[in-house]
Amino acid sequence: MVNAPAQIKHDNTASAGPTPAERLWMMSAEDMAAVDALIIQRMDSPVGMIPNLAQHLVGAGGKRLRPLLTIATARLCGYEGTSHHKLAAAVEFIHSATLLHDDVVDESELRRGQKPANLIWGNSASILVGDFLFARAFNLMVETNSMDALGILSNASSVIAEGEVQQLAALRDVNMTETAYMEVISAKTAALFAAATEVSPVIAGRSEGERNALRDYGLKLGLAFQLVDDALDYGGFESALGKSVGDDFREGKMTLPVIRAVAAANADNNAAEIEFWHRVIVDHKQSDVDLETAVSLLRKAGALDATMDMARQFSKEARDALSIFPESPWRETLMDLADFVIDRIN
Repeated sequence: MVNAPAQIKHDNTASAGPTPAERLWMMSAEDMAAVDALIIQRMDSPVGMIPNLAQHLVGAGGKRLRPLLTIATARLCGYEGTSHHKLAAAVEFIHSATLLHDDVVDESELRRGQKPANLIWGNSASILVGDFLFARAFNLMVETNSMDALGILSNASSVIAEGEVQQLAALRDVNMTETAYMEVISAKTAALFAAATEVSPVIAGRSEGERNALRDYGLKLGLAFQLVDDALDYGGFESALGKSVGDDFREGKMTLPVIRAVAAANADNNAAEIEFWHRVIVDHKQSDVDLETAVSLLRKAGALDATMDMARQFSKEARDALSIFPESPWRETLMDLADFVIDRIN
């Protein structure tokens, strides 16, 4: 019998009201309906496998957080046009394309609570449909006639790819540093958050200071989001994570909790712990009980708490970045969202 990892505290009781993400959805309902209509329209293709596979992922109930950020920050900036719909759809297509490619690389068994596309249609189909979604994203960007927005999102696409390659190169590298890890998550996760929020002041014609502030908000929010995901992987709930608990461990990924635990083992010169991490990460020889052991070592080293402390700091910095904007329901809800990214672990 496989021992389940000790779980991070999770309150399933009904909340007093809607979460910040849900409030943003309610505030953005008309805009997000237009975004969803664009997504459905642009996923269409006479090649039947393309819409079928794309719909399997895009229509699987994902949070649509990144396009929602584009819509919400556009409204924060007072934008009244329709280009934010196309940019938000482009952001979702970029994100979905990276997920299709990631699942092939990571050999994941769960994506958004269901079997990933590559396990149904195969790796080749997933990669090619991911390429199709990238192309659709660029079609949408061009249609906005904003070279700045095109530059922001196209640059983010290349940075994300670099981050994925950097992570692949560091796979099962027990000597990975915190600096290298932060570079990876800044590229593979936070870059798209930052781009999703930066394009809004650009199309709204707002100041350089507001553009920088919203880019910083998205970047810090993305970093906090990824750090929480990394902590959840070692004791979270699949409903909160959207993938199988322990995936990072089974794939030999060096996330911040593991980097901290390995550093603690080396500092203590603990031969048994050093050998454990080398076996499960470098040699990739894992038994059914190793995930539970890993969680115990992470807790002993304070690695999960340290990861969450860092996430809270980035969340605070995300909130602070919005202080340049006057008070409004949009600003307050976006600030609350930065807290909510942390609260999903409670």
